[in-house]
Amino acid sequence: MLEAQASGDLNQDENTDLILVLRQNNPANVMEDFEGLGEKPFDTNPRILAIAFRDHSSGKFSLQFQNHTLIPRRTEPAADDPFDKEVGIAIVRGSFQVRLNWWMSAGGWETFNTTYTFRHKSGRFELIGYDRDTTHRGSGETASLSINYLTRRAKKATGHISRDTDKVRWQTLPQRSAPTLESIGDGLSFEPKL
Repeated sequence: MLEAQASGDLNQDENTDLILVLRQNNPANVMEDFEGLGEKPFDTNPRILAIAFRDHSSGKFSLQFQNHTLIPRRTEPAADDPFDKEVGIAIVRGSFQVRLNWWMSAGGWETFNTTYTFRHKSGRFELIGYDRDTTHRGSGETASLSINYLTRRAKKATGHISRDTDKVRWQTLPQRSAPTLESIGDGLSFEPKL
């Protein structure tokens, strides 16, 4: 079933393209009753991130890419759904963003949100921006990492929820190819190389 969609020009041909999040709707993947804490019923149906380009002459859309791993399948009933269908995808200035969140009602102290920004280049979707904000709910410590793969600059900040200022450190990334949508894998587990 279609869970979310966004439209805009992703391949710079002045036609409106689509990014879609599709979710399997199989009742066998919904756990109705189980022991322990967490959301009941618990939907573990997987998602697909799909991208379709529109052909100018025919007006038809053709599937260009599909990914089964960036938006991970839910496995932990005590964790919120990492994908919010209202704000989880967006097309911004010819690029598209996927936002994922991690928050557990029990069994974990760390909460974070991550935004991936991709741009179509040479037939691939390259990561051009990575932003992650983390808070430890027990200690109140905060950390953020913002990477601009176009400028090869990374900004790391650490702080505390009780303070308005953070300790900031900038870093230049080594010269190498940016990660692609295919190479990232699970969007909650990805650790960028600095």
